Amino acid sequence: MTKTQLVNETIVFVKKTLQDAEGGHDWFHIERVFKTSNYIAKFENVNILVVQLAALLHDIADPKFHDGNENIGPKIALDFLSSKGVEASKIDHVVTIIKHISFKNSLEKNKKPFSSKELQVVQDADRLDAIGAIGIARAFNYGGFKNRELYNPDIPPKLNMTKEEYKKSNTPTINHFYEKLLLLKDKMNTETGKKLAEERHLYMLKFLEQFYIEWNPQKN
Repeated sequence: MTKTQLVNETIVFVKKTLQDAEGGHDWFHIERVFKTSNYIAKFENVNILVVQLAALLHDIADPKFHDGNENIGPKIALDFLSSKGVEASKIDHVVTIIKHISFKNSLEKNKKPFSSKELQVVQDADRLDAIGAIGIARAFNYGGFKNRELYNPDIPPKLNMTKEEYKKSNTPTINHFYEKLLLLKDKMNTETGKKLAEERHLYMLKFLEQFYIEWNPQKN
């Protein structure tokens, strides 16, 4: 099987698996991360196949939709890639990326971090999809999916959360900007990721400014 065939078969598999997924974590999220990963990879010395497979499979079973189980996604990816005869070293790299890509895992202070250029590329692409206009749309889509408040002035954001606190958090969607989204710009790995994040970060700040104006129109 050629690399192109493998990528195309992975796309088919992911589309089918995520056909009923929540709108912020569906195939179109994967497609955007895949395209952005390919773009960032042009400027980095990486194994492009590992980048592409990790981008396609990184959210194949997001733990937040599986009772917090972080083992399902890596297992599905492992089984799929093994069934396609992918060499063990590449499978191991892709699976390891999936295990370490999420923001919540960066909150584990005592865990020895894994890093590779391939992880950095896909992680930046995934984080870029969480900020800017699309990031805002995804945040409120997920908040609606979980029936969370848009905003509650009496519930302040929880800063410096542990991984477990973050996983259990059910605060209003606006809080999520301060608990995660506004932090992502400074967590970008690649120069390309950093540049792309700047504009999206500013867009979120402008959105929040307008949001508060509309929330308290009598103060204008």
